[in-house]
Amino acid sequence: MEPVVDAMGMAVTKPRDPTTEDKLLGGRVRLVQPRTGYRAAMDAVLLAAAIPAANGERIMDLGSGVGAASMCLASRIGGCQIDGAEVQPRLVSLGEQNILLNRLERRVRFFVADVSTLDVGFIEKFDHTMINPPYLQEARAQPTDSPDPARVEVGVGLDEWVHAAASVIRDGGTMTFIHRADRLDELLAAVRTVAGSISVVPIWPGHGKEAKRVIVSARKGRRGPLRLCPGLTLYDNEGQYTRLANEILLAGSALEF
Repeated sequence: MEPVVDAMGMAVTKPRDPTTEDKLLGGRVRLVQPRTGYRAAMDAVLLAAAIPAANGERIMDLGSGVGAASMCLASRIGGCQIDGAEVQPRLVSLGEQNILLNRLERRVRFFVADVSTLDVGFIEKFDHTMINPPYLQEARAQPTDSPDPARVEVGVGLDEWVHAAASVIRDGGTMTFIHRADRLDELLAAVRTVAGSISVVPIWPGHGKEAKRVIVSARKGRRGPLRLCPGLTLYDNEGQYTRLANEILLAGSALEF
């Protein structure tokens, strides 16, 4: 219970927002998250699988939420260090619970920060950054859409997410995004202003279906032609994970491209 003060100045208790404890990567990652609103799931797992990190490297998770992507990456790469920046204090608090649940106190930390005003102490300190930004533009969000900044770009547009990602990585470091496929052109235009050697990985829900998500990765300070990679199909015709999707989503393998 959380203590608050009512209109009469009396101390009362207020239940915390209800949460659930879920499991990712076939149960290797435990995740406490809000029962309602935005909930981390497959996108965070795919993003973590796409990060080309190695032991000893530092990763920044921008818009880390409750830490789903960070937990998954830390599970796959045993010697990396991860910092997560998240604007919502409640999600940072849950992320700290998840650090304890997964025994990652020495390797992962989260803090409250707006990506548009990151501390200068983070500039060019990381080898990689991973970003699962809000998918909806504020101007195009439907009236029924939650104003939750995890869902909707509230005051911080995609360009600012891209520039924040570039600012924290060293020369040659990677920035990796997962986003809606219908915003690929906008994302590529922003990334090209700060990085090169871009790779695009389509994520198809099933055989013969249009991609709903894309993973975009680029290197700061590098140049090279854009690569359209083979991509990943999630489900077969029977509605089961494909072999590769199973290896990534349940067995915790990397998404190679």
